[in-house]
Amino acid sequence: MSKPLLHVKNLAVFRGEHCVFAGLDFQLFSGEILQLHGDNGSGKTTLLRALCTLLPLEQGVIFWRGESLPGARARFFTEMIYSGHSEAIKSDLSPRENLIAGAALRGSADVDIDSILVRVGLTGKADLPCRLLSAGQRRRVTLARLLTSRTALWILDEPLTSLDMDGRSLVEKLITGHAVDGGAVIYTTHQPLNLEGCEVRSLKMGH
Repeated sequence: MSKPLLHVKNLAVFRGEHCVFAGLDFQLFSGEILQLHGDNGSGKTTLLRALCTLLPLEQGVIFWRGESLPGARARFFTEMIYSGHSEAIKSDLSPRENLIAGAALRGSADVDIDSILVRVGLTGKADLPCRLLSAGQRRRVTLARLLTSRTALWILDEPLTSLDMDGRSLVEKLITGHAVDGGAVIYTTHQPLNLEGCEVRSLKMGH
């Protein structure tokens, strides 16, 4: 039997004296998609940030490819990308320049930027400063970074933010394609996604 990419064991996170969640266990295998469900304040974003080691753990262990963090931290950061509420792009750079810079930092300088810009629908805006783009177009730049990263695990916090129906369809295609190619995805969204042909699991957050 194959080993999980990600294994979360007995995880707990506190904010001051308040327990956000505790005793959390799950595994995520190659090709799987995990959606986090829960009301606002239930700990969805907190869990995603904890998985990225942006928050301290009160207890529990995170394993990546069978090795616990922080021992596997360097490899985990190489093979994971997090996309949160804020856009991780430089507003004075164009979409093309943002993607080239991001790919270089990831060691993926040989990635085909032009084909990715076509895929996310930004060919007509590829060389404009991102500050001149709409919120939805900037979100598409953020989505394009997923493709340039060549990572196994995508962690997505509300990926539909600022997107219209075409953008929503793009997100569905990107997530589905990544899973079919053997990647794994953890995401939160208040809107249902159509991820046909993929194994989608759910994790309910909150008490």
